[in-house]
Amino acid sequence: MMSNKVTVASIVVLLAFLAVSEGMSLRSMGAELHCHCIQTESKPIGRHIEKVELIPANSHCEETEIIATLKRTGEEVCLDPEAPWVKRVINKILSNRRR
Repeated sequence: MMSNKVTVASIVVLLAFLAVSEGMSLRSMGAELHCHCIQTESKPIGRHIEKVELIPANSHCEETEIIATLKRTGEEVCLDPEAPWVKRVINKILSNRRR
């Protein structure tokens, strides 16, 4: 009985540790909560990005979320929408869509 509690506690601690990783998307862990992003990355990683998904603020999440998929690993990284380099990437994507 005690070992079950220890196992469950270990899993909870592991999931909590994974959830606080910098720039991690909860969606990449298979969890769907109100917001996908729990932390954002502001360091420039533009050359490593394969695709970008914009999720506007909505009734489920007050924040605009920008989720980038990395080329090599396929990992999803949440980007800081206020970072200057992210704003440039978003403006470029939006201007390409208008053509």
